[in-house]
Amino acid sequence: MTEVQDIFIRYGDQYQSCNHLSYQQEKAFNAIISCRTAVLGGHCEACSECGSFDISYNSCKNRHCPKCQAYRQEKWVEERSFDVLDVSYYHAVFTVPSELYPLFYSNQQEAYGLLFRCAWETIKEFASDKRYLGALTGATSVLHTWGRQLQYHPHVHMIIPSGGLTRHGTWRSSGKNFFAPVKAMSKVFRGKLLAALKRMYHTLGFYGKSAYLADEKAFCDLVSMLYEKGWVVYCKKPFKDAGCVLSYLGRYTHRVAIANARIISDAGGKVTFKYRDARDNREKAMTLDADEFIRRFLMHVLPPGFAKIRHYGLLASRDKNERIDRCKRLTNTPLIERIAVDALAILTRMLGKAPGTCINCGCRLMKLPLMRPALC
Repeated sequence: MTEVQDIFIRYGDQYQSCNHLSYQQEKAFNAIISCRTAVLGGHCEACSECGSFDISYNSCKNRHCPKCQAYRQEKWVEERSFDVLDVSYYHAVFTVPSELYPLFYSNQQEAYGLLFRCAWETIKEFASDKRYLGALTGATSVLHTWGRQLQYHPHVHMIIPSGGLTRHGTWRSSGKNFFAPVKAMSKVFRGKLLAALKRMYHTLGFYGKSAYLADEKAFCDLVSMLYEKGWVVYCKKPFKDAGCVLSYLGRYTHRVAIANARIISDAGGKVTFKYRDARDNREKAMTLDADEFIRRFLMHVLPPGFAKIRHYGLLASRDKNERIDRCKRLTNTPLIERIAVDALAILTRMLGKAPGTCINCGCRLMKLPLMRPALC
């Protein structure tokens, strides 16, 4: 099976000779190429009973690597299991119009943070309004910067409980439907984000396709046009139960731009991968030049230290455990003792066997001395 790593190894030198990579892109690029190879070193395990022998190379642990997200995802989901309430949850998505893509790409740290903030402020404003909910709700938000064809498409997914805590400390449910009209939310979100961009204008950078916005009149014209345009904010059907919420969250939180399983072939300088077309919900194939595939993948490398998963309201870090425990009592959700995540149990579940045991006979494996990087 062709993987992103194979494509980077095969066409990476050619791509880098013609294109400039940022420090973060180069770091991710090199990490993916080296992942689970002798370059990063590894260890040998041998079974004294049946004689089986296995060499394991170290992973790169880069958050953009398609191979390195499984354990992080499982651990994250298990940690979140203590915070899920026995209520319905909604999935809201906040997007920005394509006219803002060049500006967002030139100012990723600021723009992505702004997208998070304005999306939550919109939810919070509607939730606190007595006409809709009149309570403090919560949200787990995840940033994705890609569309199904790997194109640049920054948007935020938000998982929101169907209710919240009132000022008097009681739980108020929003009922079967999402507590706010999405058309009204999209207008408020649009206003908040454009107003914030105007305030930030003199601190923004204008490069590449956004260079024309260095002219303040051009920027103001763009903002005026975007005020007249409808923005896409939508809410999906509620989840059936808490288990569905966790399963769904796990799929979204640690996803990278493209999974290795989606790559169909790599031949003649072309990469073919599958995607699901949103227009008819059918699976289709797309073929790109290898250089274009690499360019699209690297567009989604995030700024250093940027938190792509954030928690708000009831789920914000400060005093979260007390708030969640109160919400559990009010919603008749079983109180579960918060314990440290068992890494060994997660690995056993993922591997189908206890780590350090022989896959053939189940006996303990002997770990041989670490190999020196790049010599095996």
